[in-house]
Amino acid sequence: MKRFSTNKLMGAFAAVFSALMLAAMLIPSRAAAGTLGTDVIGLFPKDVSELAYADLKEARQHSWFLQLQQQMLPANYRQFEQFLRSAGIDPDTQVDEIAWGATSANAQHPYEIAGVALGEFSPNSTEARFASQKIPSIEVHGYKLWAFGSGAGPNDIFFFFLDSNTAAFGQRDILQRLINVRFGGAESLLSNSDLFPLITAANANGGVVWAVLDKANTQLALHQLLPQASQFPQASAILDRIHNMEIQVQAGDGVDAKFRAVCDSSEDANQLAAMLQGGIVMRRYQIQQSDPVLADALSNVTVSPSGDSLNVEMPVTSEQLTSMIHSRTFAFPM
Repeated sequence: MKRFSTNKLMGAFAAVFSALMLAAMLIPSRAAAGTLGTDVIGLFPKDVSELAYADLKEARQHSWFLQLQQQMLPANYRQFEQFLRSAGIDPDTQVDEIAWGATSANAQHPYEIAGVALGEFSPNSTEARFASQKIPSIEVHGYKLWAFGSGAGPNDIFFFFLDSNTAAFGQRDILQRLINVRFGGAESLLSNSDLFPLITAANANGGVVWAVLDKANTQLALHQLLPQASQFPQASAILDRIHNMEIQVQAGDGVDAKFRAVCDSSEDANQLAAMLQGGIVMRRYQIQQSDPVLADALSNVTVSPSGDSLNVEMPVTSEQLTSMIHSRTFAFPM
């Protein structure tokens, strides 16, 4: 079985997230959907620097979701999905909600991700199948963690059940910390005074997808959102001073995504807005012939500074979304 690296894990489970967010710079409105209980938020370690949530049960009610999901799924997700199906878990019907937290890479720790899936599971029968397949496992505080891979590599992914309604996945180190939090041996994300208030605000608004990112992950997300902005000389300095970002996605006939980045000053917010607007114009020009539907969708993106905040709204109608799916705008590169 192939090793599943950190980046591949992001591609796997974030595929559903990005399929809804259309994370590059688009994204297809209705009232707020899902919210996440503090009991689940409190499972994550304090040092998590990004928390994201997807209400899959809500997402599956939209006619475009399955087509979009299938188009964006990378091969490694399919491998992990098959790993779960081989043990009797059907992600398409048994997983209702999913939340995942990521840490920032530094000199002491690599980038790590842990996810929590909520739904209806049969731990005993699943673990019996894993055991019959001789899947490698380790035991931590009485929980059996099953390896997707050899279980020996630092980036190998483990999967286990907290109970019949909650499963978790991620690298061994961060899962061990998650279990320590559950047993009171480590502080939880609820005690993170910087991130938890932002999570509370985003969670209160609900959404088929929402996410909160700290400084480092906000910088990365903005670079990915509009890489053209990096062509402006002053962009790096402004991004170095940015504080955090919230993402909210509401879905209905189409999708409406809203990004709110908190800058260091109103001057930074104004300058960053101008850069993003310029980047959008540049991107539309580049794809006018090759992808006219996406170019038209980008014409509806609004960028507006408000004090020290930068607000970006990205609506895509159902017609635009359908056309982009048919033209494979979101197809995951092979």
